[in-house]
Amino acid sequence: MTERVAVIGAGSWGTAFASIPAEKGIETVLWARRSELADEINARHRNPDYLGDFELPPSLTATHDIEKAVDGAATVVMAVPSHAYRQVFGEVAPLLGDGVPVVSLTKGIEQESLKRMSEIMAEVGGLPSERMAVLTGPNLAKEIMKRMPAASVVACPDVEVAERLQGLFMAPFFRVYTNPDLVGSELCGPMKNVIAIAAGIADGMGFGDNSRASLITRGLAEVTRLGAKLGGDPLTFSGLAGMGDLVATCISKLSRNRTLGEELGRGRKLEDIIGESRMVAEGVKTSKAVVALAEREGVEVPISEHVVKVLYEGVAPADMVMSLMLRSAKAELHGIRE
Repeated sequence: MTERVAVIGAGSWGTAFASIPAEKGIETVLWARRSELADEINARHRNPDYLGDFELPPSLTATHDIEKAVDGAATVVMAVPSHAYRQVFGEVAPLLGDGVPVVSLTKGIEQESLKRMSEIMAEVGGLPSERMAVLTGPNLAKEIMKRMPAASVVACPDVEVAERLQGLFMAPFFRVYTNPDLVGSELCGPMKNVIAIAAGIADGMGFGDNSRASLITRGLAEVTRLGAKLGGDPLTFSGLAGMGDLVATCISKLSRNRTLGEELGRGRKLEDIIGESRMVAEGVKTSKAVVALAEREGVEVPISEHVVKVLYEGVAPADMVMSLMLRSAKAELHGIRE
């Protein structure tokens, strides 16, 4: 089968990611939900909805026809939000060729079922674990489009598949590592988005670097506790998928989740912030799912719990901070080292 990559989802990260193999000369097609956006990408080589300032590789083509996008693809990349993943993958699954791997870029958890995206793919399409992969890391779309050096990790239980994908997506500005831990790598993304909202709240309240560093570090402990309990390798959480992505998302002005949190910390209402942007801050939807998973597994996630209280229960950011600081004292590795 000729190497051909189909990227399903023309948001900011899906578009930026599609530009990597396309620039390498690999036939790449980008599926857009709206036909008008696909036409615009083909005509002007730009995505005006998300990355209007950046020119896309002329070789990158777009389509609104999902069958046309997937047909003949040797690799399919899913780049749709978590709330749309089940529906869109339900359309993709019957179109997949024999043995074609599916790579998820989505950093979310399905709210109703509390399932990861790979669990949805197994349930909807019957995909075995060796055909599922996750690509994740500190990969802010605009920096990728500027070709700033970055690294990521592709996680798949099948080493050969992981190495093929590594070679497919590696570029001079984009270094890809492999990891067999699909579960841990996949869990890092949604959990760190929630922590990033908390980091943004701290920034919006005017706190300094001590506060930011403390929150990121304790956020990593929270991610590690829950991720390991759900089957992830604890070492994964100290790598690119965990610590790397957490740091980038918690400190960058380009981070949607951190930016949303900053506005909350300044006293603005959630509905007003969301109404101003077409981009999805996955942490808003994911926060409840993370807390529900933690409750199911009996794991403490105090930062995530307080983010939910601010987002959905009307708790003021100042009260969130005081509540976190006055929690009962713990050992630093509580819940991680038994």
